[in-house]
Amino acid sequence: MPDQEPAPRLKPNGPTAAEIAEFLGRNPEFLAEHPHLLPLMTPPEARRGEPVLDFQRFAMERLQGELQRIKRSHDDIVGAGRANLSAQGRIHAAALALLGARTLEHLIEIVTEEIAVPLEVDAIVLGFEAADLSPRGGPARGLKLFAKGRIDRWMPPGKDVLLAGPVQADVALFAGAATLVQSQALLRLQLRREAPMGILALGSRDATKFAPGQGTELLGFLSHVVELAIRGWLDRG
Repeated sequence: MPDQEPAPRLKPNGPTAAEIAEFLGRNPEFLAEHPHLLPLMTPPEARRGEPVLDFQRFAMERLQGELQRIKRSHDDIVGAGRANLSAQGRIHAAALALLGARTLEHLIEIVTEEIAVPLEVDAIVLGFEAADLSPRGGPARGLKLFAKGRIDRWMPPGKDVLLAGPVQADVALFAGAATLVQSQALLRLQLRREAPMGILALGSRDATKFAPGQGTELLGFLSHVVELAIRGWLDRG
């Protein structure tokens, strides 16, 4: 009867410490190519005499901390980029809706009612100081009229976009929705140099929706689109 081959010895799960050490010795660039593994490693506790500090451990801990800082910074940048793209999409959707207006009254309705959905806000106010913009001689539905100088009380002169939150909204501006509004964006409208001052106010129940320090370029673009749209209908008579 032929001799039987000895049964193979079962290898324990995973490589041994010696095999790992041998692999790293043959592939010194491995950790450089896989830096996400470094935070999982425990720095060595090498001792070189009582008076000698283990700088190797300090260097490893510093490297791990730096990798964590870079990862957090990367996540912040990615998050900010996604938020900016989302905001850009909302502003563009609102601008396209304004282009679909059939009359001045329809435009005001779109501004004060319809674009709240794409902009993800809870209240919108469009108003002018003591101005009658309706071609039929009466204030258009949804348009508010304010006393002269009122807008400069809400926004510092020369300021075209003002973000605030958390805020206690002014009833004179948001009327019944003032108790709901926790943050607001105020956009100054100037149809012509001699025309009355106007304002587009956006209110949100989210106290972090609008806050000082946030970018205002997209909201400034929206205010210019509203200005041009209203001016176009006024020029038609």
